[in-house]
This record gives sequence, C-alpha cells and structure tokens, in this order.
Amino acid sequence: MKIAVLPGDGIGPEIVAQAVRVLQAIGPKFDLEEAPVGGAAYDVAGHPLPPATLELAKKADAILFGAVGDWKYDTLARELRPEQAILGLRKHLELFANFRPAICYPELTAASSLKPEIIGGLDILIVRELNGDIYFGQPRGIRTSELPLFKGAREGFDTMHYSEPEVERIGHVAFQAARKRGKKVCSVDKANVLETSQLWREVMIRISKEYPDVELSHMYVDNAAMQLVKAPKAFDVVVTGNLFGDILSDEAAMLTGSIGMLPSASLDKNNKGLYEPSHGSAPDIAGKGIANPLATILSAAMMLRYSLGMPAEADRIEKAVQKVLAQGLRTADIYTEGTKKVSTIEMGDAVVAALS
Repeated sequence: MKIAVLPGDGIGPEIVAQAVRVLQAIGPKFDLEEAPVGGAAYDVAGHPLPPATLELAKKADAILFGAVGDWKYDTLARELRPEQAILGLRKHLELFANFRPAICYPELTAASSLKPEIIGGLDILIVRELNGDIYFGQPRGIRTSELPLFKGAREGFDTMHYSEPEVERIGHVAFQAARKRGKKVCSVDKANVLETSQLWREVMIRISKEYPDVELSHMYVDNAAMQLVKAPKAFDVVVTGNLFGDILSDEAAMLTGSIGMLPSASLDKNNKGLYEPSHGSAPDIAGKGIANPLATILSAAMMLRYSLGMPAEADRIEKAVQKVLAQGLRTADIYTEGTKKVSTIEMGDAVVAALS
C-alpha cells in the first residue's frame, strides 16, 4: 500500500515524522514516499503543489499530510501561497467529504476550557463539504466599487454557491456516518439569510427521507456555534458547508482540550483520502520540539480505517494514544498540573512503546 507523505511547513515535518514511526511500528510494510508541499515546495520548485507532488498524491492509496503556511510567504501572489497546496489537492483529487471527530478523552477533561460535566464523554463528528462554497466560487477578486456610498473605493468580492448534487453527496455521507453512531444529523446553515443555505436545507430534507432511522435537525450557524459551547454533547453528526465547517470544526477542537488532538480525513467517493491534523503549521514553535503529534498520529489511524481497510490496526493506534494519556504524558498544549510534560519525540516514543 503506497502512502504519499507530505510533511509541509512549520511543525509539519516534526509531527509527521512521529506518525510515520507509528505506522512503521504497526507491522505491515507500507511504501512510504515523501514529497515537498506548501512553502517547502515553493522554495525548491517555485510552486506550493509541484506536478511531481500532485502525481504522487494521485498514484498513492492514501496521503499523510502535515501542515502548510508560514508568515514569510504572506507577500507572495495568492496562487503561490502555501495554502493553495491543500486547496489544490482537495480539488484535483475530488476530496469532497471532510471528517473531523471531536472526542474528549477522560484524561483531558481538565485541559478543556469547559466544565467537566459539560465536556466529559464528548464524541461528535463534524462532516464538512470541501469542494464548494465561497472558497472555490467564481467570480472573485478585487475591483473598484460602484456602490453609491463607496464609489471608486477598492472592494473585495467572493461568490458562495452550491449545486444540488454537491449537497446530496455530502448529505448521504453524513447520514451514513450517523447510522454507525447515534443516528442523529444536525444540518447547519444560514437559511434565514442565504439562498445557498435555503437550497442546502431543501436538499437535506429531501434526502433524509431515505434514512428514516436517522433523526434530522437544522440549526443556523450562529446558534450552532453557541450550542457547541453550551451543550456540545447534544450533537452527534454535524453536516455543513465549507466555510461554516472550517470555523465550527476548529471550535469543536478546543472543546477537546487542544486543537492538537483533532485528526481529520478528507475523502473522495471511493474513500481514498488525505489525512491531516486539524491544526496549522504553527511556525512560532517550529523546531522547538514541543508540538503535539497526537492529532497526526490519530489521523494515521483514520487512514488505516477509511482508506486502507485496516480497522484492527487503527484501533491499536487509538488505544495506544489512550494508554499514553492515561500514563499522564502531555505535550505543552495539553499539560496540566500533576501531569508530565514531554517533547514531540518523547510523545512519539511513548505511543510506539504502547503499541507493543
């Protein structure tokens, strides 16, 4: 099984290295091939997603991705910035379904900013549509305003849109995921304001009839943001668009104690996927050996489960992470008094040891 390893920028190489060690400790012989992406690729090839990297990603059975971005690239033209690499991979590989599980491990309830009784036992899944919405909508750009009050001023504009087939396919993914969980889907939109969201809601209601065993509810995105903090355990599966999902999934990450604990999977229609931690490249701590590799390691577990057909091995990794947390080991982002602070490599060492 061929895995494309794309470490990227900032802390990406550090955390991906630990996930690779865990995969190698699992046992099967994976064909791991590394390639540059993001700012690292721009430095060597003049583009954040070079043709060779894209070709490797297309040929691989799955992709293990680190993170991209650094302040030093902020002055580049938009199409050359590191973030275009992940957007390009999603588009070229048709990775339309993003799974972001938010689980609060018992050992980390103290690391969450919420009270233990609110957060204890949290286990929700955010399903985010990845290929549409305002991120990819056309037209977009910067122009001279024609509005009477601001005539002649520069204005930026973007376009939000979704087609029925786009909403249908992410809706089916969410309902099928809910059938394996608590059988509840909450569709998040802004249908009181946006025509795009009105269509989204109509389609969700229509396809819900194919899943009579799953309860469908609707929530405006501003209320959903509040309810995630007020009563997060009321949710099971949350399905939403690209923009809203980007924001809500990061909010959900902090419920778990740290965004450093949140893995993710981005899948195509055949379950080929790109697996990455939900956090960014954190250039301010790159090279210091303090980054949390657990989200990347848990992303590798998701890769085994969803793309490589190895659920038993995925379970082994997840149990190893739980064991390490039970031992009181913590990187700086999840450290609390009474636990032991460890480095990125030491956390990787502990997970590898727990596997055996």
